[in-house]
Amino acid sequence: MYTACLGPSIIKRTENKTVPTSYNTSKDTLNTARVKWKTFFKDQNLIALIDTALKNNQELNILMQEISIAKNDVRAKKGAYMPNLEVGIEAGLDKSSSYTIKGANEEANDIVSGQKNPSPLSNYIAGANISWEIDIWKKLRNAKKAAVFRYLASMDGKNFMVTHLVSEISNSYYELLALDNQLEILKQNIELYQSSLEIVKLEKSAARVTELAVRRFEAEVLKNQSRQYYIEQQITLTENKLNYLMGRFPQPIVRSSSTFFDLAIDTIHSGIPSQLLENRPDIKKAERELIAAKLEVKSAKAEFYPALKITAGAGYSAFNPKYIVETPWSLVYNVAGNLVAPLINRNVIKANYYSASSKQVQAVYNYERTILNAHIEVVNQLSNISNLKKSYDLKTKQIKALTESIDIANTLFKSARADYMEVLLTQRDALDSRFELIETKKQQMNAMVTIFEALGGGWR
Repeated sequence: MYTACLGPSIIKRTENKTVPTSYNTSKDTLNTARVKWKTFFKDQNLIALIDTALKNNQELNILMQEISIAKNDVRAKKGAYMPNLEVGIEAGLDKSSSYTIKGANEEANDIVSGQKNPSPLSNYIAGANISWEIDIWKKLRNAKKAAVFRYLASMDGKNFMVTHLVSEISNSYYELLALDNQLEILKQNIELYQSSLEIVKLEKSAARVTELAVRRFEAEVLKNQSRQYYIEQQITLTENKLNYLMGRFPQPIVRSSSTFFDLAIDTIHSGIPSQLLENRPDIKKAERELIAAKLEVKSAKAEFYPALKITAGAGYSAFNPKYIVETPWSLVYNVAGNLVAPLINRNVIKANYYSASSKQVQAVYNYERTILNAHIEVVNQLSNISNLKKSYDLKTKQIKALTESIDIANTLFKSARADYMEVLLTQRDALDSRFELIETKKQQMNAMVTIFEALGGGWR
């Protein structure tokens, strides 16, 4: 843990920061996050959607430009501690007053044959100048290293974005499959209600039920027909969400909804918490930002120390172009070394140093928060997967019982041994339970995707 320039309490906390040895489950070192996403997902339609999104998603493309900007910042910081060489040619005119020392000297001397105090006097210069700040306190090199770690952090940020994008597309895809199955079941139930409505009408004509029974079944048919349009709208919204993530205009999403209930829930190997430090891009990003903040503090601190700068120049200078290469008479050169240190009014340097120190403390807290959040996400999803499996098994048994109840209720109603409300409520309960089973299946698939993301998978 990097703790330079932090307060004593922060240093102690970061040095003692450790992660738990396990997730309160087995200590299996296998880790699902190591699996590439193309291997983790089996549905070829889903794989095609993710492939398209990774190429066309606008947010991801914007982030790629941020990486390019960070890379150029590294190049700029690197150039700051390299020598700066300038080559140039200069031409000009100069007229000095006769009542100045320079003008009087020109008048007293024959500058150009046969001419006193030429007005104006030409001047031609061709040469090179070099300047170099000697980085004796590593101020510039630390700034460059900080820029490198910022660049690496931007790469980790891109990987985290990829992980999130893969997860979001997968969850939306499974939601779309769930909606398709809900719509199919709803259509089947509408047919069932309409069939029951016809039976009730016949029973009414035989004076076995009243008009109330007919109206109740008609209302149930209309309610489910209305619900059908709501689901169709949700399908449209989900399809267009996927299209947006893939960076394309609205179009149908290719999918195989009939295999929804056959989707396997793979075994998840959570590994050990310390593997999150290596697998999760957001943790790696926070760590590199912490290293960069430490280096920036060092660079800001070096501003208090003297800066050594060397300048030199060499070339030719003459008042007439035909004399400009006359050596050594036209040759000019200079060498200088400056050692400058801030003495008073150092408020700007102090403010920059204190700001850099505060940003480092921020980076420490962000690093701790990221690790804590990652661990809690994994623990929550492991528990979620376990509980959803138990709930799905029970709901499957519930649907089986209710499906059998529908046949029994219809038989009893036809033989006048059951009230029409029992048939209505049984069919309603069966529909709700099927919807709940689909929702639970979708949650299972979402939990599998989320734990894959929480463990740090999806970017490889």
